[in-house]
Amino acid sequence: MSVIVAVDIGGTQLRAAVYPQNSTEPQNIQRTATKGREKGVYDRLTSLIDSIWPQEEVAAVCVASPGPLNPHEGLIYSTPNIPAWVDFPLVQKLRDRYHVPTFLDNDANLAALGEWRFGAGRGHKDVLYLTISTGIGGGVICDNRLLSGARGMATELGHVTVVPDGPLCSCGRPGHLEAIASGPGIVHYVLGQLQAHRSSTLPYDTALTARAVAQAAHAGDALAQEAFTHAGTILGRALADFLHMFNPSIAIFGGGVSLVGALLFDPMKASLAKSVMDASYLEDLIITTAELGDSVGLLGALALAQIKLHQSSH
Repeated sequence: MSVIVAVDIGGTQLRAAVYPQNSTEPQNIQRTATKGREKGVYDRLTSLIDSIWPQEEVAAVCVASPGPLNPHEGLIYSTPNIPAWVDFPLVQKLRDRYHVPTFLDNDANLAALGEWRFGAGRGHKDVLYLTISTGIGGGVICDNRLLSGARGMATELGHVTVVPDGPLCSCGRPGHLEAIASGPGIVHYVLGQLQAHRSSTLPYDTALTARAVAQAAHAGDALAQEAFTHAGTILGRALADFLHMFNPSIAIFGGGVSLVGALLFDPMKASLAKSVMDASYLEDLIITTAELGDSVGLLGALALAQIKLHQSSH
């Protein structure tokens, strides 16, 4: 029985796993620090893959990576966590090294694919996935197919403009959803209010984290609660736009910020109800959280490899 090698390139760690071709239970899984600001990330990646390379025949290697990237050409245009990878031909390099079919896609797209195939989106034909953490990423399954676009760069949902002239996003453009509703966006809101002498149990500290803001909010801090209300309200407006665009039957939320629960989702749902153009968009819509946890990148890579291998055999 042949196997699939799945790889997840994260901001802080590289992970690789070996899966039987038709199983979600890994035979082996290993990880190492990304160290993206240092040289030699590609060598660290191949050393990791080498360390788990199995005795069985490998049917494919599939990689989930931050973008922007072009999955059709196997090219990473750039990625904020690995500055050296600019127009980096990752797929060709891995094919040349391992001599097996090799696939690549955006990590948020593959998270959507993994949740649709193995997680919260099972049984749905039309799925919207949003991950809310250090950044905001998105992926869309449309009629049982991953929506990718002409260059594979579609559904960058965190980079829709929601507040013109708003705070700068990590991409350098102002007012994107990511700049407001991500973890750093929530912290930015709190720090701005503290600078304006708002009272809070939270200190003015540029090392403040979204987790600390969430803890303060759960403990009753009014400013911390307001920060999540602000983020959730903006997120609800954006979600209404996404429903208008894609009309999914389920919206799945992943990422660490989504774990705060009602703090974010109650204002999001209230804002969504006010922003959607017709209530029929909300009929039978399921809004839920992701099921696959930290394994979502690896399982998304597995899902893509399975789909690609199936397509090539027919």
